[in-house]
Amino acid sequence: MKSRKNGKAVFLDRDGVINALVYHAEQGIIDSPFTVAQFGLLPRAGEAVKRLRELGYKTVLVSNQPGIAKGHLTVDTFIKIRDRMEALLAFYGASLDAQYYCFHHPEAVVQEMRVACDCRKPSPGMILKAAAEMQLDLSHSWMVGDNLTDVKAGQSAGARTILIGKMKCELCRHFSEENSRPEAVCADLFEAVKVIESSEK
Repeated sequence: MKSRKNGKAVFLDRDGVINALVYHAEQGIIDSPFTVAQFGLLPRAGEAVKRLRELGYKTVLVSNQPGIAKGHLTVDTFIKIRDRMEALLAFYGASLDAQYYCFHHPEAVVQEMRVACDCRKPSPGMILKAAAEMQLDLSHSWMVGDNLTDVKAGQSAGARTILIGKMKCELCRHFSEENSRPEAVCADLFEAVKVIESSEK
């Protein structure tokens, strides 16, 4: 049986947590990077991921990525973006233990990706799959994301949660309406890691 230390994880959303969101002028939307050149780590994200590994946490990416389903990018471009993320993290001596993605979307233009799935957050499918495959203790794990869907997915899976962003009155209202409130609201992933580290003391 694995020890508690080896079985704990921090699940990370990608866009808005590890890398910056991008304004796409042609579509008039703020979304994930659609090209390799648009992908860049957020300040201190690399250091934060490295610190989580030092604290004994598995770092597991769980990310909704419907860009292929919506026709915004190809599978090849997605793979190149993923490779760039790994290379940029490695520059800081950081790495991810596993990556799980949901490529589905209910309004996908790619027919085979128009699926009613249980992996797309706020459903906890990706987290539960990772926990089963990696023998993770969800009661001693965290979900860190920049959206209420991340908070709901983490809570549904039985993990503690942190929201990246700023506390706003409108956000408080959504917490109440959705009956879903994170353990903390932090400015960035680096600050979230401080909260996680303090919980170990």
